[in-house]
Amino acid sequence: MLDFSSRSFDQVPQPPWVEPPDLLTQILLGLRLDGVEYGRCVLHPPWAIAFPAQRSARFHFVGHGGAWLRTPGSEWQRLNMGDAVLLPHGSFHVLASSPDVPPVDIDSLARKAVSENIYLVDGREAGRAPLGAPVAPPPPLAPDVLFSGALRFNLDPLHPLMAMMPAVMMAGDLARRDATVPVLLDAMEREVAQDRMGACAILARLADALAASIIRAWVECSCNSPTGWIAAVRCPRIGKVIAAIHAEPERDWNVPLLADLMGASRSSFSESFTRTMGESPARYVAKVKMSQARRWIARDGMRVAVAAHRLGYESEASFSRAYKRIIGHPPSTARAE
Repeated sequence: MLDFSSRSFDQVPQPPWVEPPDLLTQILLGLRLDGVEYGRCVLHPPWAIAFPAQRSARFHFVGHGGAWLRTPGSEWQRLNMGDAVLLPHGSFHVLASSPDVPPVDIDSLARKAVSENIYLVDGREAGRAPLGAPVAPPPPLAPDVLFSGALRFNLDPLHPLMAMMPAVMMAGDLARRDATVPVLLDAMEREVAQDRMGACAILARLADALAASIIRAWVECSCNSPTGWIAAVRCPRIGKVIAAIHAEPERDWNVPLLADLMGASRSSFSESFTRTMGESPARYVAKVKMSQARRWIARDGMRVAVAAHRLGYESEASFSRAYKRIIGHPPSTARAE
């Protein structure tokens, strides 16, 4: 598990002149990525693997050789040795030695457990001839070595920071923003090359750190945008409003109350909030409330009626309608997620 800080900001004694962190800093300090499982794949060209969509994020590092990556609606992208990619939404994608090789599903490949959440993937079944090519013994090409994994965020998928993340985040594109990224990439490349005892376990921890560094670098890149959630939480006036909503999702937030908090008229507040965030204050408050409700129900086992009452709904039925409108399914199904 990775944590940006071993101690919470509130636990660290702060001099009186140090201001408390803003909402974005608090989230980054508390962001955790738990490696659900990792696999070392040794693949002999030609090969292609399809990774189905999943709730957990996907991570890939090219330890030797190279690969091509494609997600729905995008062109093939080349990954060279030492490259890493994070797919924060766990979107469907294909990795291949060549774009014209038909893929096999990752779950169809044999795997051998190394430890509790690390395994070796037998890539022999992933090797197929390209479409239209004559069937012949494969040439003695050097294998491609990938280190892939599934990562779980401690943020709800509905959280604005998660919703803003692109489908694909390339480490190389963000390396110039964070000096930590190339250092971690180099460390992972050395671990793969040396293949020492315990290398897979060390690679898993490095991957957790690299994924978090990629997200931090992406946040820094996004801070230049004049609109969006990151721009809003960086704004002293709107950021104070958003921080208050997240700090007390149970409160009966309304436009007059939020406008007073911002120190603006109701119309000025609503216009400014909607322009920056891309949605109305009421919609944003509802999303924060439902995100909190999902955590209570799924993680803490809270009864739906109790969650509805705590969030200020007059009835369980009205809460359930609001929950389904925001989340997409009834609150009763949250425990199965």
